Amino acid sequence: MSRKEQLGQVLRFALVGGVNTGTFFVIYLLLHPWMPYFAAYALAFVLAMVGSFFMNTYFTYRTRPTWKKFFLFPLTNITNFVIQSVGLYALVTWAGMDTRIAPLVAAVVAIPFTFLLSRKILVPGAARAEQAPPVAAGPAAGSSAGPASGPAAGSSAGSPTDSSSRV
Repeated sequence: MSRKEQLGQVLRFALVGGVNTGTFFVIYLLLHPWMPYFAAYALAFVLAMVGSFFMNTYFTYRTRPTWKKFFLFPLTNITNFVIQSVGLYALVTWAGMDTRIAPLVAAVVAIPFTFLLSRKILVPGAARAEQAPPVAAGPAAGSSAGPASGPAAGSSAGSPTDSSSRV
């Protein structure tokens, strides 16, 4: 993946993250008057995560959603949830921050972790393909399909040949 493509991916991730954070925050504020702040936070987080999955598969990483990815995607958010939860608790309990603002501050801290983990789940093989040495094309390399085929090139990630059932 070229630097330009990587930059585009990071910018799309940031845009999706902004939309997702806004969605999360609106849901949180709507739920906050009706339940304890942490329950509102957890429910808003889960609802926003479903939206995040679809925005990231289609827009950020430009891959197709599958049931496998859908069920693995929450794993990427476990780290995010832990970082945000600890941050939320610390900001409210120890720093005395307003419970309406603390989730936003905690979310900013978790952004880099979320990008790396979601990319690893949604684009299987992407990290390996970037770290692998270039593969020679043609029959001499042991494949007549050329260098753009196979998992190292990321072709199995959401391609029509992906054997996972789609969402």
